[in-house]
Amino acid sequence: MTRRRVLPGLPLALGITLVYVSIIVALPLGALVFKAASLGFADYWAIVSSPRAVASYRVTVLSALGATLFNLVFGLALAWVLVRYRFPGRRLIDALVDLPFALPTAVAGIALTTLFAHNGWFGSFLSNFGIKVAYTPLGIMVAMAFTSIPFIVRTVQPVLEDLDPALEEAAQSLGGSDASIFRRVILPLLTPAILAGVSLSFARCLGEFGAIIFIAGNQPHETEITSLLAFIRLEEYDYQAAAAIASVLLITAFVMLAVTNLLQARALRYTVKN
Repeated sequence: MTRRRVLPGLPLALGITLVYVSIIVALPLGALVFKAASLGFADYWAIVSSPRAVASYRVTVLSALGATLFNLVFGLALAWVLVRYRFPGRRLIDALVDLPFALPTAVAGIALTTLFAHNGWFGSFLSNFGIKVAYTPLGIMVAMAFTSIPFIVRTVQPVLEDLDPALEEAAQSLGGSDASIFRRVILPLLTPAILAGVSLSFARCLGEFGAIIFIAGNQPHETEITSLLAFIRLEEYDYQAAAAIASVLLITAFVMLAVTNLLQARALRYTVKN
């Protein structure tokens, strides 16, 4: 009796997948690591620890943290509203959530700069309160938040839709308040999805380039992000320095994803036990 394959054509499909992943993902990353490794440790350390590079790390990481925290609060609230309420224009707002995915990042950067410049719609209003967005670290956070918010909304939204209403009803029958039900019943079930969305959002913020360079001002030590510094080194034909700086972002992203996966696994085990 011939054993039937669960997935017809699996060897061919697996081979195509591995070739695709090798060419699109592994090969560029391998070239980056190889180029950075061609430097000696002393030269590598001198490049990645230079004052300008360290300042770009600080600007990038702090801005990414600020944008991610904003997306965590606003993205969770937006996902909650889209799932739990019905109102005119809901489908339009739901579609607009994916706009940063479809919109070229350069176009997003130009649009945000136009809106938040001192004479823009939002910028002129905020300037009355002494708040300047364009060409400041705050502008970097705005651009990062705009391009990365779909990750949190789209990871939390399906989990909210699949939550069993009986759990909340049972908690209400036991006298639980809305705040306690959210904190003790809903939030633990959402934690793995929130962690996944936060990690993806933070990783996108770290690597964002096109939307930021127009609104940041790109001043060294103040509003220069790490990806821009790597691009500048490329324009100077200093490929080894560009690879070294880019490798810092790569290592940071991998470490962050590993920590997030560990936290997700623990959250899932906690959810299953309870």
